[in-house]
Amino acid sequence: MNNYFLRAKQFRTKKRLGQNFLIDEKTIERIIEEVKPTDTILEIGAGAGFVTEQLVKHAKKVYAVEIDEDAIAELKKIDAQNLTIIHNDILKTELKDVEDTTFKIIANIPYYITSPILLHLLGEIDDLNNDNRNRISEIILMVQYEVAQRIIANENSDGKQYGQLSILTQFYADTEIIKKVHRRAFYPAPKVDSALVKLQIRKNPIVKTDDYTYLRKTIKAAFSTRRKNIKNALMNGGFSREIIQQALISSGIEESIRAESLSIQKFTQLAQELKKYEKTKS
Repeated sequence: MNNYFLRAKQFRTKKRLGQNFLIDEKTIERIIEEVKPTDTILEIGAGAGFVTEQLVKHAKKVYAVEIDEDAIAELKKIDAQNLTIIHNDILKTELKDVEDTTFKIIANIPYYITSPILLHLLGEIDDLNNDNRNRISEIILMVQYEVAQRIIANENSDGKQYGQLSILTQFYADTEIIKKVHRRAFYPAPKVDSALVKLQIRKNPIVKTDDYTYLRKTIKAAFSTRRKNIKNALMNGGFSREIIQQALISSGIEESIRAESLSIQKFTQLAQELKKYEKTKS
């Protein structure tokens, strides 16, 4: 039996790197359940190798990406022919430079860089042929529970969970929380609970439109000032009052609602109407 707690205590964790090692055996087993013998795994934030040493037993090949030199030294102790250790920042790592294949991503990452890493892996919504995303089948991601709720949220979710992160992840992936993880499952224990989220990558975006860049511009403007209604938020984002009013009416959207009440499909319709009236005006 692995005593992950004692092993983690012996490792000098670095707060600046946001290191919280997963030490709960059942959660590690749940991650491994997502792995098939034919999978090529890219593990982000491999740390001291607690998950890595199990991945190599169940996957065809494992690439462990880690930035910390001390963690790299621990990873090198794993004796497995199918393990390749990459000492690099994931944000500076392109999947095409790792191997020309399709990857399953396993990631336990510092929470403060969750959004940049997802953006690096998925690309913006108007990046239709993002090379990293095209090489990923799915992502199993450990994130702060609150962030997990934002990732899977939609326009019907409670509170302020639904936003640009929801749209970014759902635009090219089907999302679900597969396990809530208590803070004591980590060492050192963070202040909040976490969750394992699965992102199943789709070949095509969730909606079709003739101008994805304009859609991205519309969504960004709509969420730029969350406390304002959709009309004022779009004005604040650079759209003219007249065009906004026409587009909202033709889209069947009330001026008084906020961005978090609009589905991705409704945003697409709104962007198309805004562009149409903008062309008419010019």
